[in-house]
Amino acid sequence: MSAKNEPEASWSSLDAWLTLAAAPGIGPRTCARLVARFGSPAGVLAAAPGVLGELGLKPAAISALARPDRDWIAAVRAWADQPDAHILARDDPRYPPLLLEIADPPTLLYVRGDPRLLAEPQVAIVGSRNPTPAGREITREFAHRLASCGLVITSGLAAGVDGEAHTGALETGKTIAVLGTGPDRVYPAGHRDLARRIAGQGALVSEFAPGQGPLARNFPRRNRIIAGLSLGTLVTEAALRSGSLITARQAGEQGREVFAVPGSIRNPLARGCHALIRDGAVLVEEAAEVLAVLAPQLRGHLGALPPPPAAGGSASDPDPGGAGAAAGPDPDYQQLFAALGFDPVAPDELIRRTGLPAAAVSSMLLVLELGGHVSSCPGGRYCRSRA
Repeated sequence: MSAKNEPEASWSSLDAWLTLAAAPGIGPRTCARLVARFGSPAGVLAAAPGVLGELGLKPAAISALARPDRDWIAAVRAWADQPDAHILARDDPRYPPLLLEIADPPTLLYVRGDPRLLAEPQVAIVGSRNPTPAGREITREFAHRLASCGLVITSGLAAGVDGEAHTGALETGKTIAVLGTGPDRVYPAGHRDLARRIAGQGALVSEFAPGQGPLARNFPRRNRIIAGLSLGTLVTEAALRSGSLITARQAGEQGREVFAVPGSIRNPLARGCHALIRDGAVLVEEAAEVLAVLAPQLRGHLGALPPPPAAGGSASDPDPGGAGAAAGPDPDYQQLFAALGFDPVAPDELIRRTGLPAAAVSSMLLVLELGGHVSSCPGGRYCRSRA
């Protein structure tokens, strides 16, 4: 029996939503328009093909609505029957209200973990897939401190900054990963353990049905959800052509705050952040500055920001972070460490600054790196570790 002849009561609401979401050519905006026109998803399915055609639907879409794939619907429902698996339609009271404010909120959200988190105050943290060591540290520090005072940290589970943001948040609070795949797939595969932790302590969310693998076109769609769930988006390190700038742009278009961490003018992964700042993003150097901007929207939601960690010394301090404890009072180590800055520098430049032999500089850099006082950077350069 075709859907147009079935009585509306015979359709479960979820089946009807799934049918609409799966029909070719019916995206979130068209779906919302149809549901508003016919009163419910089941009402759309009961509509005559001619009426649907007059509303602009293509024959393939009308056919898919008339003859839904019951096997596919049953498979998706079987996934949702698992513990901690949920499907949220736009009329579900658990659907995040902030996401409903964007121009094209997803028709369905597939969630693994706690769906209630989607309505909690969130800050998105995004950035490069290949950040510098300093970029990783900064990202984890921001995520750790913002999560510790009650914000949910939202990101995209990608390699690099996304992974650091999720990991830092899990140390003290909750995090949401928005996927560019179905909720039963993890991309990249190296983040499977991280995804399991997030599902247990936070939530994985996707608008793509179970079984959907990674497709390039899915990730910009994922990015709009990251921005749409969040009160603001923070970019910690990004090149000019980084996909994270798409997320930041979408956040701005959605009327949300955009934050960016500045970096060295010699660091190509700081240029995306600098471009955002030139375009009006809020320059931030610590988590408290993010909270200060968002404070009017967060009153009553969050705890106090914990005090920052003890300072490791000033830029002119020859032994910040206890380098002397690892290298001893040797004046050559002190001279080398004083010559290092937080911007990456090549060993040849350190040799020029210190006058020390090349072999000695290489050996001391290795000792300082093993002690956690120096970080190696792309291009064979080095900088002080923020830790």
